[in-house]
Amino acid sequence: MQPIKIATAQFENKSGDKAYNLSVIDKLSAEAAAKGAQAIAFHECSVTGYTFARNLTREQMLDLSEYIPDGPSVQKLRVIAAKNGIAILAGLFEKDEDGKMYKAYVCVDSTGLVAKYRKLHPFINPHLTPGDQYVVFDLLGWKCGILICYDNNIIENVRATKLLGADIIFMPHVTMCTPSTRPGAGFVDPRLWENRHTDPTSLRQEFDSLKGRAWLMKWLPARAYDNAVYAVFSNPIGMDDDQLKNGCSMILDPYGDVVAECRELDDAIALATLNPAHLTKAGGHRYIQARRPELYGDIIAREHASEQKVVWM
Repeated sequence: MQPIKIATAQFENKSGDKAYNLSVIDKLSAEAAAKGAQAIAFHECSVTGYTFARNLTREQMLDLSEYIPDGPSVQKLRVIAAKNGIAILAGLFEKDEDGKMYKAYVCVDSTGLVAKYRKLHPFINPHLTPGDQYVVFDLLGWKCGILICYDNNIIENVRATKLLGADIIFMPHVTMCTPSTRPGAGFVDPRLWENRHTDPTSLRQEFDSLKGRAWLMKWLPARAYDNAVYAVFSNPIGMDDDQLKNGCSMILDPYGDVVAECRELDDAIALATLNPAHLTKAGGHRYIQARRPELYGDIIAREHASEQKVVWM
């Protein structure tokens, strides 16, 4: 493998406005390509918007959702990728011929669809069907995986994706700044976003607190470190429906260190060069080799009734 230059993006999407969101994806993709990036990753449901979908009926969700790869948004992403000379990863709602709907994330380049993943643990709308498989695919000589938001909080998903061969895991999110049972969690007042140009300090304090980045840094570095992977985290900034999100899209290396991060209070990208040599030098690589699955394989695979609760919903 050769080093690869990856960008991660943050932007303020508009609910249900695919044309606008795709225009921003186009703009930021062009900016990333001009800086040498070979691929760029956007957040969960970056094409459609996310939080507003909690209030949509089944019929409205079907109208919002698209077939993949033949729907107009994926075809537009292919055009954008070809024009800008960059692979693009972005999210949208998918429907199939049977009327089932999924939270999907795609990788597209100038040739068309490279990979598609369906979220394993969707919750934003009751009419979504959970995905049922991991996805590992080739991108510019690297093995890559995708896990969407809540999927990354179940640690077995990250380890399984690594064991299937992924050395880069794209982790698109719409997260942080919501209530939880953990101390310090909660919404951030949208008025701080409106006043960000005159009072950026107050907004940054909230964004970096346990409501936001400080919580993220409790677990995200561990996912990269324990599994010796590059983690490409993408998250929106600004208003997503009626909820304020804090961005801080970032790339972490297999040592668990942040090597690139969006710190702007605006639409932005961050770029990093991923070095394959770090994959085997990192401690996580050695720990994976030392595993003894005969001790815990049956324990991890023991029958279990999945129960998913999201406090803020």
